[in-house]
Amino acid sequence: MTIALVVAAVLLVLALLALVHRWLWIRLVRDTTAPGGRTRRAGTALAFALPLLALAALLAGRAGAPFWLQRTVSWPGYLWLAVLLYLTLAMLVAEAARAVWLRRRTAPAPAQEIPADEAAPAAGRAATASGAESAGSGTAPAATLAVPAGPAAAAGPVAPAPDGDGLSRRRFARTVAGAAGAAAIGTVGYGTYGVMRGPRVKRVQVPLAKLPRAAHGFRIAVVSDIHLGPVLGRAHTMRIVDTINRTQPDLIAVVGDLVDGSVDDLGSAAEPLRGLRARHGSYFVTGNHEYFSGAQQWVDHVRELGLTPLENARRALPYFDLAGVNDVQGESEGHGPDFAAALGDRDRARSSVLLAHQPVVIDEAVRHGVDLQLSGHTHGGQLWPGNYLAELANPTVAGLERYGDTQLYVSRGAGAWGPPVRVGAPSDITVVELASYQA
Repeated sequence: MTIALVVAAVLLVLALLALVHRWLWIRLVRDTTAPGGRTRRAGTALAFALPLLALAALLAGRAGAPFWLQRTVSWPGYLWLAVLLYLTLAMLVAEAARAVWLRRRTAPAPAQEIPADEAAPAAGRAATASGAESAGSGTAPAATLAVPAGPAAAAGPVAPAPDGDGLSRRRFARTVAGAAGAAAIGTVGYGTYGVMRGPRVKRVQVPLAKLPRAAHGFRIAVVSDIHLGPVLGRAHTMRIVDTINRTQPDLIAVVGDLVDGSVDDLGSAAEPLRGLRARHGSYFVTGNHEYFSGAQQWVDHVRELGLTPLENARRALPYFDLAGVNDVQGESEGHGPDFAAALGDRDRARSSVLLAHQPVVIDEAVRHGVDLQLSGHTHGGQLWPGNYLAELANPTVAGLERYGDTQLYVSRGAGAWGPPVRVGAPSDITVVELASYQA
């Protein structure tokens, strides 16, 4: 039954994508180009090629395609998905403008009222001419006089516009298409620049009731959702490592979704993580994408790079307990989160910080008396209006919120999944500064 639902959902999405692409082809290609021209043929070819590239980008990794092929199709395919989103939104707005324009063009001209003193002589002249004609033909004079409205009454019959109605419509369609395309490409271009520039540092102070005075000001650099893959590689990792080290943190927490691919393909891209520096070390917990990429091989590999994986485990640090749980996606492999193993026998008089990729486990954190949970996963929505969808599936999409005696901080992440684009959800590395009430 589950497989049937998945297949049905996939078919529904494919059908929706096909309908959207056909609608965009009508508005952007058919309505703006002359039949049989080169421009229309080129636009039609792109209408088929771009969605195929997008599907290839989404499926190449899952299908085990060579990494060079994944990289080849990922950039154009994923970028088209981002352009498609904002082009569709722009064209939906343009539909309203198109409806107004068509209504004005097809609306009948209002009848013009002529004063009686002007209408009478005109009627008399028309009647005289009509009488003369009827005398020769034997027909009766017309009983009424049709008076054209507006300037056409004086200028005589109006000739059709030189461009013709079809060309006028085409020019309007081109204007709308150009504006929508510029808006979509500009939005995606700026969002891509934000990702490729690298994440900015965000600082948040979090007071903890049980934190000793000696730990006041303890800094944890939180980084999530780096998403190394066929698009974001070694240079992306180096930017992140340099940014983290510049903050001089006491501890580094990598809270999942480090990679989208195997160690064989992405080992060199992850190598700069070896350069992370923090007085109390660097720690790692799995995210859902690690389980799509081979979680155990990455747990072993990050250990080789100098990070400490916390697989449902806890470390007693000088001032608080640091715990980590596996991502919920690990349940499919029998390695899901185990809060009892990570937190069950700890001294609750000590403050505790939990690393957990997905915010949805906050209820378990509250149940086990966690003071602060650090998470990622949501990307802050990544592409507006995706934040509204993220709110449906997560208790907190970004930032700091309190749940009972437990505080939850959710990072927007340092990378991007799929399109290397962020709109309305800038990437970040967060320095969480712990504060003691006794300070």
